[in-house]
Amino acid sequence: MPETPEQSAAGRFDTVLIANRGEIAARIQHACRELGLKAVAICSEADREAPYGSTADSFICIGPSSAAKSYLNQDAILLAARLAGAGAIHPGYGFLSENAAFADAVEKAGLIFIGPTASSIATMGDKISAKRAMMTASVPCVPGPDTALPDDPATIGRIALEIGYPVIIKAAGGGGGRGMRVVPKADVLHEAIALTREEARKAFGSPSLYMEKFLEHPRHIEIQVICDDHGNAVWLGHRDCSMQRRHQKVVEEAPAPGIAPDIIQPVGLACVEACLQIGYRGVGTFEFLYEDGAFYFIEMNTRLQVEHPVTEMTSGVDIVQAQIRAAQGHVLDLTQGDVTCEGHSFECRINAEDPETFLPSAGVVTHLALPAEPGIRVDTHIHAGYKVSPYYDSLIAKLIVHAPTRAEAMARMREALAGTEIEGISTNIPFLRALFEDDAFARGETDIHYLEQWLKLRRAA
Repeated sequence: MPETPEQSAAGRFDTVLIANRGEIAARIQHACRELGLKAVAICSEADREAPYGSTADSFICIGPSSAAKSYLNQDAILLAARLAGAGAIHPGYGFLSENAAFADAVEKAGLIFIGPTASSIATMGDKISAKRAMMTASVPCVPGPDTALPDDPATIGRIALEIGYPVIIKAAGGGGGRGMRVVPKADVLHEAIALTREEARKAFGSPSLYMEKFLEHPRHIEIQVICDDHGNAVWLGHRDCSMQRRHQKVVEEAPAPGIAPDIIQPVGLACVEACLQIGYRGVGTFEFLYEDGAFYFIEMNTRLQVEHPVTEMTSGVDIVQAQIRAAQGHVLDLTQGDVTCEGHSFECRINAEDPETFLPSAGVVTHLALPAEPGIRVDTHIHAGYKVSPYYDSLIAKLIVHAPTRAEAMARMREALAGTEIEGISTNIPFLRALFEDDAFARGETDIHYLEQWLKLRRAA
């Protein structure tokens, strides 16, 4: 789609402040370089020696090691942007990436938030309003009302009976696996409501809850979208993120195995339509539960996902660059007909943690060897001598592979894991190596509960 001069100049900026840390800060900096933009990196006192600081155009310490006083300090980030002359702020993922108030503050400061508008974040961040918006756009949703649960116990009981047990109670402002509770039968419903309300109030600042049907053996399927400010949107295929431990993803792959194109295509197009209806800008991910051939919307992530590389590998689209270009006001440079997904990709999250207990492991990386063969990509910020901090998430690298078929991609990941050496700290690499030898996983016969069950069997053996 050719741009008019006005569109080409819209929202121009030449300097981006990266309001994040770790591998995603390094990834965004690389995308800025590819686009000819200056990159400003920030850090806490714990991250002063981060390697991406030395390659940034500016590197600004914004506060103490505590994330609350640094990476979550909105005033400090905005001040750093002004001092560095940045015209835009990229939030990465986590931290402030889905904070509508921060997005609004960025725009009010005369800067561009590289992401959707504050109103889009607010709409999709509240699970009840998100579900209502998706139902309006004919996106399939999990059975259950699109309103918050009332206070009256009798009314709540009737809603549960209409849905049918088991049901799941969720915090309207929740995410990341927190603020939810499965209710198998009526006699424990009201206790579950009370406990979840209190959890929601403490964790998310709101006791608002909603209720849905609990699907017992679903897979977790995601659809990646990119939208511009000119009424254009596309979806870039789908991912399977079912391999989860305590609701946290461990391995992701694209495409999701065993789902025919004619089944997924209407869902992808419905996601695009939903984006157009709410005026969405930038990249986003629709998350679904998939069971017995049916899709059920659960939430939308209004940010870049940790697992975006598997979609980049199969679609050939640089999602981070596309996100930045959308924020600049460019017209999307591809149509749905241009999107072709080829081959198969896996991503393993390499965490600094004990492979048996999964407790975090801080310390100095004394030796690092990473695979560099064709079809293998490593996104990381660490190096030999790097000090892994105890203050933040344990993710230290992402190991990504691509091959013509799923079987070949699994074999390539086994080789990549075998060739990855990290010493001085504990990592989950031994756990991942064992997982990629599992027969059911190799056959694609897993659901979101499989990994937890697999771990229980290993511990009992």
